[in-house]
Amino acid sequence: MKAFSPAILAGLVLAAAAAQAAISIETVAVGDIGNGNDPTTGYGSVGHSYNIGKYEVTIGQYTAFLNAVAATDTYSLYNTSMGTNMNVAGISRSGSSGSYTYAVMDNAGSSANRPITYVSWFDAARFSNWMANGQPTGEQGNATTENGAYTLNGAMSGVSFTKNTINPNTSATTTYWIPSENEWYKAAYYDPSPSGPSGDYWLYPTRSDSAPGNTIGAEANQANYTFYNGSSYIYSVTQSSSYSSSQNYLTDGGAFSGSGSFYGTFDQGGNVWEWNDRAIADFYRGIRGGAWDVNEFTLDSGFNNADDPSNGQAYIGFRVASVPEPSAAMLALLSGAGWFVWKGRKVTL
Repeated sequence: MKAFSPAILAGLVLAAAAAQAAISIETVAVGDIGNGNDPTTGYGSVGHSYNIGKYEVTIGQYTAFLNAVAATDTYSLYNTSMGTNMNVAGISRSGSSGSYTYAVMDNAGSSANRPITYVSWFDAARFSNWMANGQPTGEQGNATTENGAYTLNGAMSGVSFTKNTINPNTSATTTYWIPSENEWYKAAYYDPSPSGPSGDYWLYPTRSDSAPGNTIGAEANQANYTFYNGSSYIYSVTQSSSYSSSQNYLTDGGAFSGSGSFYGTFDQGGNVWEWNDRAIADFYRGIRGGAWDVNEFTLDSGFNNADDPSNGQAYIGFRVASVPEPSAAMLALLSGAGWFVWKGRKVTL
């Protein structure tokens, strides 16, 4: 057996750990380029193809992000409420600054596939930078969290940040980002199929013009929100009107398996509000979709909301958008040329 020096062995261990920590975000393709706006709200027109997260970014995925870049948590990517508010808790932190480690919690079952909450818009932007940079491991700096999809450079407040068309770290097209409000809206409500509603937009992101129920499972038109049954508001997870501070109220991504959008996204209505890229005046960023603790009016296409981008709340998470996967025909064409460029890398075939 070949002997390796201690330095090489340490490098191999680090490389193996990094490979193990890498996450995969399942996305769906959003095509139908050049669709018109929803005539009722004026949102939804997108002139390019893109992919968007099938599910909200999960607690498990965010935990991997923290373990990669937050041994010293320079920009407060971890909110202690992520481990103490049992309605949504899912991540514990151990150690001290410089050697912090993070773990998925068991909160009425594993929290790994539930949406992350207590994330500010800046946390979502830093996660997007990390994804766009190839999930590097290291301190929170330009190569990991501070540049990439967004040029942040330590910013923790403000709304003057826009997506970089080109990632400065890779000199290639930015590959992950927080969706614009139109990108988010189209993925949630648009439906070009002949069976779609008038105007090609549904009122709810469950492919329905009627308010959803909130029963977990494969039944159509359901979502995680507080459903009014005629006499009281019922929480989805418990099917009870009683609130408990020790109860988990989040559901796994895709738990409402019969209630996807036309493009195949889940939970764009309910579970948690989601950040989008809309800047409002000098103070706010857009959020959409409603959450586990609000009523059906917040899930419909006409309801847009906003929050301070520097705040993390128990009811706000996010999903990411990404560049579309190359088609099979394009891959075949590029394969014939001997190489292709994908997500900033030139790959020899």
